Amino acid sequence: MRKMLMLLFAVIFCTNSVFAQSTEDSVKAIIQQLFKAMKSSDVTLLKDCFSDSAILQTIAQTKEGKPFIKNVLVDDFVQQIAKIEQGAADERITFETIKVDGPLAIVWTPYQFYWKGQFSHCGVNSFQLVKINQHWKIQYLIDTRRKVNCIQ
Repeated sequence: MRKMLMLLFAVIFCTNSVFAQSTEDSVKAIIQQLFKAMKSSDVTLLKDCFSDSAILQTIAQTKEGKPFIKNVLVDDFVQQIAKIEQGAADERITFETIKVDGPLAIVWTPYQFYWKGQFSHCGVNSFQLVKINQHWKIQYLIDTRRKVNCIQ
């Protein structure tokens, strides 16, 4: 009986671990798809990453160094990516934080951006994702951009 209980506990523990891992992996997958689409200039793959009401923003700086928020329409972003040559835009990310509560996920990804093989800038992406029809979609993306204090 004791062996049976231990086996049952092991099965439940492993099942929960696999479920938690697969949820995190599915959140990571849509973000990885975004950067794959950017690098390959694949607008169809790119459009599929976003919800219908997605918001894109960048925290930029004035010439005087004062921060301001720049809004970017998803369609404009997609058109920019469509115009660049394959492989030109290479954003390399690391997954630092992922939190999931049902159909909502947040993801924090520091990055380094390379343009045509040359380092351009670095920063952090902050994603809000929603699960729509069993698929994760990016609802909100805001990033920072800097050229100093970057790890390459």
